[in-house]
Amino acid sequence: MPTIGVWLAGARGSVATTVAVGAAALKAGISPPLGCVTEVRGFPDVLVPFADLVFGGHDIAGTSLRKRAERLSEAGVIPAPLPSLLAQDLAAADAEIRPGYAPGGGVQAAAAARLIGDLTGFRDRHGLARVVVVNVSSTEPPVVWRPEFECLADLEKALASGAEILPPSSLYAYAAFHAGCGYVEFTPSTGPALPALAELALRAGVPYAGRDGKTGETLVKSTLAPMFAGRALRVRSWSGLNLLGGGDGATLADPAARTSKEISKDRAVTGVLGQGVEGRTHIDYVPDLGEWKTAWDHVTFEGFLGVRMAFQFTWQGCDSALAAPLVLDLARLVARAHEKGRRGPLPELGYFFKDPLATDEHGLAAQYARLRAFAEELSSGPSPRGGSAPAARSASPRA
Repeated sequence: MPTIGVWLAGARGSVATTVAVGAAALKAGISPPLGCVTEVRGFPDVLVPFADLVFGGHDIAGTSLRKRAERLSEAGVIPAPLPSLLAQDLAAADAEIRPGYAPGGGVQAAAAARLIGDLTGFRDRHGLARVVVVNVSSTEPPVVWRPEFECLADLEKALASGAEILPPSSLYAYAAFHAGCGYVEFTPSTGPALPALAELALRAGVPYAGRDGKTGETLVKSTLAPMFAGRALRVRSWSGLNLLGGGDGATLADPAARTSKEISKDRAVTGVLGQGVEGRTHIDYVPDLGEWKTAWDHVTFEGFLGVRMAFQFTWQGCDSALAAPLVLDLARLVARAHEKGRRGPLPELGYFFKDPLATDEHGLAAQYARLRAFAEELSSGPSPRGGSAPAARSASPRA
């Protein structure tokens, strides 16, 4: 059976820690795969089992995964017994975490070489069939565009000269592609969304997907906006207020980083309705919320004979618990796509993202239909579980 490496940039953050704990719990059979899209009834059974995933990553923090898991347990994110029960799995993943890259962290060409070596070393140590890098680190400000971003030759010439031009997310993508790894940009950061990196991915023959995992408020938006459009109701305004605690909230307290997130969160409404509407998304950091977030949206719309109406909803959730199963889905889907010879962006995975690459489709139902068709395509040929790939699952969700 092929064994897949999942390399997490931001490996000691809340999302990555929940991913590592969740995968270990699934492997041990002590938790069902709730939240995993690929595990529901009828979804083609084409992906490697959770037990065949090996974890590692990059981070600039030094706190151990077990200690982070214990803190998340105290916050109510992870069931209390799990950090102790799964200590061996967490220690194994922790042993594969290497120092990450932050702005000002030295010459980027040398940093990239180090990151590439970390990835290839991880693959070689474990005899992995392939590795997928998933960026779940802190959100970055929008990139300041440079001519070197347009052409790979110009980008590599600039890096060789000692220039520091790539944001960390793009340096991780650059290293992943050079190491022959698939890549997932789970944050709103730039990551692989540069023409030079698209060229590199095609040359290296690796697939990638992103950006910004769709876990809460935008998930609801991408469901409701097609409803208004399909009923020919004119949306006049759509405003949202997001209250976040935890590390994500602290990062987004920075106006530059917050801009990246707000732009990403507003894509769905405009993308579905095909026109701008009044209102925007606002994000506030509320430390007391801890690992939880609350989103409140207010929509005004116009119906027959110009009658004005309004709709409101409130979403409260734990972002790490919502994001972690999607990371597991995406890592396995990208690995299978890589196995099937796909390279470049994977617009079929837009279902998972607020600002999906290489597609303008934002309606959730249409995105899901495309995802299912993609999974059917991936199901042709040998199954990663051995033998021929079965058509679909028989339970929902599979324990």
